[in-house]
Amino acid sequence: MRTRDRRFAGLFWALSAALALLTMQAAGADELKPFEVSFGWNYGGLGNVAVSKLKLEQRDAQTWVYTSETEPRGLGKLFPERPKMESVLRVTPAGVQPLSYKATAGTASTQRDVDIKYDWKQMRVTGVYEGSPIDIPLKPGVLDDLSAQIALMVELMRGHTVDSFLLVTKTGVRLHHYTKETTETIGTKIGPVPAIVYRSEAEYSPRATRYWCAAGHGYIPMRVQQKKGDSIEWTMQLESFKRDEQL
Repeated sequence: MRTRDRRFAGLFWALSAALALLTMQAAGADELKPFEVSFGWNYGGLGNVAVSKLKLEQRDAQTWVYTSETEPRGLGKLFPERPKMESVLRVTPAGVQPLSYKATAGTASTQRDVDIKYDWKQMRVTGVYEGSPIDIPLKPGVLDDLSAQIALMVELMRGHTVDSFLLVTKTGVRLHHYTKETTETIGTKIGPVPAIVYRSEAEYSPRATRYWCAAGHGYIPMRVQQKKGDSIEWTMQLESFKRDEQL
């Protein structure tokens, strides 16, 4: 190779390495910020049956509170459930660390209610999960249904690839597999949004949930959809969005 060609090749590889570094930095450049979003639920053939409002608030430098409230609309008003959930969590260099998780169906029955606490010193999870008392060992990386949503955003903002999370159940913990499927631009109430599509599947479950995570908006999902086999069971579509300076 002639000297000029060698120099060009060296410059090419140097520029490629620099671009790769910038891309990696950009992938992890965002940080977790407070947000409020709402989603309309399209359930089976019943149309838009509910609206879910999710809110992330910062309590101090490391501690956050994430809440979800769902109210029925249309035919959904025929059902009694008014689900509410709350997860208090820490965001550390090692990832998301839940501190407590509460959930209620919003009915007179408490059979589906959850009220658990995570003791990271004693490494135990204790409380009540859907009518059953639990006192189980706490493993690093364990999450719940709500804190797992924040954990996915945090890991993606840090430029990491997510492959699995462990989630608490009333009988222990269950492995959830995550797979990055594709990238696509989808239409939303805030305009066209480029998104990374992740699929989540609980171990031994026939269902799969897909999240369209918006890289330009802190990887907050713009759409969520659950399928059983080839059949779509429900789809959540973004209806409103506020983040950080908008709050």
